[in-house]
Amino acid sequence: MSDKNQTSGGPLPSYISSANPSPKANRAPWYKNTAPTYAGIMLWFVFWLGATDFKTAGSVFAHGVGLPLVSLALAALICHTFYYVVMGLVGMKTGLPLYIVGTSTFGARGGFILPGLLMGILQFGWLAVNTYYSSQALMVLFGDASGAGITTIKYAIMIGWGVLAAMLGLFGIKYVAMVATYLPFVPLVTLIVCFAATVSGLKNFKPAEMIQLHESLGATAGSAMSPSVIVFAIITYAVGFFATAGAAGVDFGTGARDKRDVHMGGFVGIFLAIVVAAGLAMLIVAGAYGNPEIAAKVKASGKFANNAFALIPIILGEGPGKIVLFLLAVSAFPSACFSSLIAANSIKTTLPSVPPVISVGIGATVSIILALTGAAANLPSVFGLIGASFGPICGAMAVDYAMAGNRWTGPREGYNPAGWLAWGIGFTVGILPNFGCDLPIAPVFAMITGAVVYFLGAKAGLTSAVLPLTGPLAETTKE
Repeated sequence: MSDKNQTSGGPLPSYISSANPSPKANRAPWYKNTAPTYAGIMLWFVFWLGATDFKTAGSVFAHGVGLPLVSLALAALICHTFYYVVMGLVGMKTGLPLYIVGTSTFGARGGFILPGLLMGILQFGWLAVNTYYSSQALMVLFGDASGAGITTIKYAIMIGWGVLAAMLGLFGIKYVAMVATYLPFVPLVTLIVCFAATVSGLKNFKPAEMIQLHESLGATAGSAMSPSVIVFAIITYAVGFFATAGAAGVDFGTGARDKRDVHMGGFVGIFLAIVVAAGLAMLIVAGAYGNPEIAAKVKASGKFANNAFALIPIILGEGPGKIVLFLLAVSAFPSACFSSLIAANSIKTTLPSVPPVISVGIGATVSIILALTGAAANLPSVFGLIGASFGPICGAMAVDYAMAGNRWTGPREGYNPAGWLAWGIGFTVGILPNFGCDLPIAPVFAMITGAVVYFLGAKAGLTSAVLPLTGPLAETTKE
């Protein structure tokens, strides 16, 4: 940003002064925007794939089905209440996007980076995960063969997927959007069909038998997860996955008419969608291992199948299973395109001199490399990084909103010290597990740390001055 946009005693930065609040006339009921959009995110097969895919014998089912389901409901409640609600309300009240609203917490200069630029950069992480797992789904078309030829095909699919998603995100997003509304039905129908095929096995499910079978297929012997570890693992996974979507609640809130739209959209699109999507996935796994016929097929396959995604070909049969996996990959493609679009818009706002083709091209290249090397497959690390990055942002912004009397204060000068301290310390806490430190529910602690540090910083006077607003923008700071 140029010197003429200095905030201390100078004019309001142009990216703030030129912002236009979303008019009430353009807003719609929760069931037309917030709920279906969020539900589409939670129905993405990677979410319910990883909800049970912890590489230990018995996984989250070591103590039965009830504990992981209760843990999932608790995780959904945390996501909805502590990551989304305040973000949605401030978006609804102001009608302004996240990168503008964030300037009250991180400053008019700091808001460029947090949450603006960071949101764009992390989208390439999502593109990497999407590229890796969608390509894995497409590889079922080539059977279980291995060798240099199959590896070449897999790499070619990953490269093609990442490049095409980036290009359409930049130049053809309107065509993707035309079909994106209907594609979430693919994973939903898949879950319902697989649940119907396995539900009879739930009454016969025995964790000990599942653990024994998994150990025979290569799981670490004697590594069944303890009850507390199961609760923490599920919460950590769900919160890490949801963190950026929670912060984006500000943008979703700009389309809400009132508080009821915010709350209902979040309850249905976040809480219920998490419980339904990942809950059905959990019940499918338990029902499959409680069905002697399906369990025998798993053993015969010789594969460690610990999630609903891996069980699809076994439950539905090889032919139908391949078709379903192909359709799941296709249904995930719009989100890859939207990640590229969000990244382009975020970087264009913060670095206007960099052409989007260059920024997205570089980001997409990094995403493809992460997919090719398999780094994108390490979901706990990926979601740990995302949770550590956006947990403190959500916590600090929520406290900033509450301390101002449940309203947006308006942009602050420069780099608001309290906000940056909150993010820096919160991020440090949240990222510890990525460096081998055994800290349970680290993304939640990152959010709490961000909230507490911001509160203490604000009380200590470490907040910069609020910049005056005029015209329509001045109305956005009123409760």
